[in-house]
Amino acid sequence: MDDKSPFSPLTTPSAARPLLGMTVLVVEDSRFSSDALRLMCVRSGARIRRADCLTSARRHLQVYMPTVAIVDMGLPDGSGAELIEELNKATPRIELILGTSGDDFAQEAALAAGADGFIAKPYGTLTDFQQAILRRLPDAYRPTVARVADNEAIKPDPVAFRDDLLHAADTLKEGDEELIDYVAQFLGGLARSAGDKGLLNAVKAVESARKEGSGVRANVAELNGVVESRLTEAAVI
Repeated sequence: MDDKSPFSPLTTPSAARPLLGMTVLVVEDSRFSSDALRLMCVRSGARIRRADCLTSARRHLQVYMPTVAIVDMGLPDGSGAELIEELNKATPRIELILGTSGDDFAQEAALAAGADGFIAKPYGTLTDFQQAILRRLPDAYRPTVARVADNEAIKPDPVAFRDDLLHAADTLKEGDEELIDYVAQFLGGLARSAGDKGLLNAVKAVESARKEGSGVRANVAELNGVVESRLTEAAVI
């Protein structure tokens, strides 16, 4: 093996497990999105650690250095751009920093903060995920044999989807207007990841009202109604 390789013979990437030997830190508040990334990492051979906020991520980073960091742009205690900027300036630097979001405008902010790339929600196939990581890493991290293409769509645990809805519903009940933007961003990413057009339309209505500076109470009430209906459906299932 090349002396520059970061792997031992027992953790050499293979065709079926091209991320073997790597550790991925996922900074993501959505359990549904986190579960999708967990499944992709496990199927690819990578170890995964999860932090659900900036504070938790910083604690993780005091203990170990991951190979890859995937940072959601909207977190409960701040913007993912803050963490990306910190990681980009750190010495030694993590090999690969990726931003992620369901927001169409988040990619520009992630790259401006110093991210090496961006993964949009929903994440697509296992092959798409692996390619997003491997093509941005040094050659020493890549398998020396052709990878096995896997175009299967990853399906996260529906219980995680329900947990995310409960989190959003509880936050909306607090009635804090400062949390509306966070909840809208959170549910927007969830809706895109789950392919829920009804939920996404309700989120967009809230976002449009916020941008126009008009009252959002009716839109928030409608969004809350959609969330509650999804929770009722999940309970029946």
